[in-house]
Amino acid sequence: PKGFGFTLQNRGHNFHLDPKHPNCLSPGKRPYHTIIPGMALKDGELFASFGNMGGFMQPQGHVQLLVNLIDHKMDPQTALDTPRFCIGDGTANGIVTFEEGYTEETLKELEKMGHKIQAGVSSKHDRSLFGNGQIVTRDKDTGVLCGGSDLRSDGLALAW
Repeated sequence: PKGFGFTLQNRGHNFHLDPKHPNCLSPGKRPYHTIIPGMALKDGELFASFGNMGGFMQPQGHVQLLVNLIDHKMDPQTALDTPRFCIGDGTANGIVTFEEGYTEETLKELEKMGHKIQAGVSSKHDRSLFGNGQIVTRDKDTGVLCGGSDLRSDGLALAW
């Protein structure tokens, strides 16, 4: 509400009463929130509108999609199709699950670093852990829109 300095929402259920928990209920804290559609700007102009549904995967998926779009310069469909990883419960101690497509070498290096790994998830049902997303990018010079829709779910990018 105007003048109160906060936005009302109904997704505060991830707070904990244990004062030692990172999301303990206390002043100035925010819950690990998963209602998060995304919009990215480049030089102050719209670059992409995107989202990755899927509980604790949402913020992780958003970062992975942006890395694919920006750092790896992928188009929206390729960014969505690229194998993902998910920290199962959203905490630093969670099991990291990987879709098929990561090399054995990469997974072994991560295990050496102390990560708990579950690798090679490939069936459509099991892949639901990685969420599903959609992306629309906008070329700043031409205004051309380019869309992609996740193969992990039903949907498609369609122009008219």
